Amino acid sequence: MLLALCLGGGCAHTKKKIDLETLSPTVDAFHQRVRWKDYRFASRYVVPERQKDFEKALRENNDEKDLDVTDYEIEGVELLEEGQRARVTSRLRWTRLPSVSVKEEQVTSEFVYREGKWLLEKQAGGPFDGALP
Repeated sequence: MLLALCLGGGCAHTKKKIDLETLSPTVDAFHQRVRWKDYRFASRYVVPERQKDFEKALRENNDEKDLDVTDYEIEGVELLEEGQRARVTSRLRWTRLPSVSVKEEQVTSEFVYREGKWLLEKQAGGPFDGALP
């Protein structure tokens, strides 16, 4: 019985580690894409049913021209729903013309694991607040 519990616990720990290992590159890649104004590629990390809303918000805000994400820092990652969902908190710094003031805000992003990859489903706070309700 003890052996079964140890093995079962080991599997759960390994699964969590694998989930985090597959999530981290996606989270980092999304943040890097928006930092370098590659919004079209960043939209590929958004769940398909919300990509058009995200792209529409980018166009309406003229983000390709006016938004400049100057820095980001991943502050925390929490796996939910047995590793099928993750809540990521990050801190973003950005400016959006015509303002030249740097804004800094904590952003909460929810990623879902679908068909073998992580995709951004929701985001609250930051320059894309409201684009992914």
